[in-house]
This record gives sequence, C-alpha cells and structure tokens, in this order.
Amino acid sequence: MRLLLAFLVAGPLALYAVALVVLAAFQRHLIYPGAYRGPLPSAARDAPPGTRAISLETDDGERLFGFWRPPTPGCAVVLSFHGNGSRPEPAAARFSADPWRAEGWGVLAIAYRGYPGSTGSPSEDGLIADAGAAYREVAARAPGAPVLLHGHSLGAAVAVAATRTMPHLGLYLEAPFDSLTAVAAERFPYLPVRLLLRDSFRSDARIAETGGPVLIVHGRSDPVVPLPHAQRLAERAGPRARLTILPGDHVSILGEQDRAAEALFRPLTTDPVCRKPLATETP
Repeated sequence: MRLLLAFLVAGPLALYAVALVVLAAFQRHLIYPGAYRGPLPSAARDAPPGTRAISLETDDGERLFGFWRPPTPGCAVVLSFHGNGSRPEPAAARFSADPWRAEGWGVLAIAYRGYPGSTGSPSEDGLIADAGAAYREVAARAPGAPVLLHGHSLGAAVAVAATRTMPHLGLYLEAPFDSLTAVAAERFPYLPVRLLLRDSFRSDARIAETGGPVLIVHGRSDPVVPLPHAQRLAERAGPRARLTILPGDHVSILGEQDRAAEALFRPLTTDPVCRKPLATETP
C-alpha cells in the first residue's frame, strides 16, 4: 500500500517536473516553430509578382532574407512582419497587389533571424533588432517614404515593439495578442510560465507608449489567440485604436480589411508628389 501511495504521489510530480524541463529547454521551438522546420524548397522562394528578393544586415551581423517593392515617388511603404509559423512571401504578395499597388504603396516583408533564408536564432530581442534593420533598409531604399507597420500574430508584437523607436504612420495589426506571457499562461495554466518564459512580448505595455492610429483586426473564432487578447490591447491603445471583429479564425481574416486599412492610413501620407504607379514600372 505504501508503495502504491508513493507511486501515486511521485508519478504526477515526475510528469510535472518533465513538463517544466521541456518548457524551459524548448520554449523557443514552441514560440518560433517556423525557424525549426528546415529550409524551404527553392521553388517556394520565388519572389511574388512585383517584388524582388533582397538581403539585409542587422546591427549584430545577421543576414535577413526579404522581399522588396519600392513605392512610387512620394508614396508610403508597408513594413510587414509575419506570424511565428509563417514566412514573408504571403505578405509581400498581398501588399504588392490592389488596393495597395493602386495607390503606390511599396512593401518590405522580411524573414526573421533563424527563419528560412536568414541567419541566426530567434529571440524577442533579436526580432526587435530585425525590425530595426528592416526599417533602416526602407529608409535607405526609399528615402523619406512614410512607413506603415503591419504585423500578424507574433508579427503584430514585433510591429508594436518597433513603434517605440521608429517614426511611423500607424499600426495595422491582425490577430494580435496583448502579451505572450498571457497566451502561454492560458495554454499551460498549471506551469509557472511567468518565471520560465524568456520572451514575453509585452505589447500591452508597449502600445500605450506609441503614437498614431491603430487598426486591430481579429477573428471572433480565433483558437490560437482568443479575441479577449485583442480587446485588451485595444483598450490599452486608447481612443486612437479601432478594433474590427470579423467572423473567422487566426488566418482566415488576413487581408479582409485591407481596403479599409489603406483608406485609413493613406490620408496620413501627405506628399502631393505621390502618384499612381505606371504599368511600365518595375521593382
């Protein structure tokens, strides 16, 4: 009987200890799964129409892969940050098509450090450094062009972090969370994630310090980042935030509000020189 009682006590404790070790040791595999899936086939790296592949360097010596489309003269650029399991191709294709193309917007979409095509290993500080490098690349390639910061899911947290040091038109956030700590605590309610988590991505703290309008788009049925995260983030942003709730999940909402977003942010690009792109223009 004593042996049975000891097993009943020790067994769950041992499983709990294993869970702690796994979370502590492999948390970045869970946070950044797209960085640990191996290289993409070369056929999957074709530049979306209207863009071209580029490489840029971070301050700490990493090389980042990305896709660039220049704006037409005087127009703005969408600087886009993808989700944790994604890559830059979908955003590059999306922001190189109408309605963005019709109004002369450019785009830069990068692969974070450690993701296919880029060097290094991902971390919160590293991704924020990547955002800084991407912003400087836009400034070098399109001097004076206003920048709209866009992000999906984890990329929304990167975009929010970028606002603290980078002048911008505003934030276009799809399926954002208020903090990665809150997401992890919901997923692992019985583990001390606040003590173990190395990358917290506290967008709730950062967004209150930023300026410019904020458009937040979220799916009512998002199973990855539940809707309350977006609602809390909008509350933290205050009256300059607009929260649009759509039927859909974490991915199906992507691009559904692009026309509304383009119409919201375009008036902030005041340069009268901005003109419609010509059919003969190339990236």
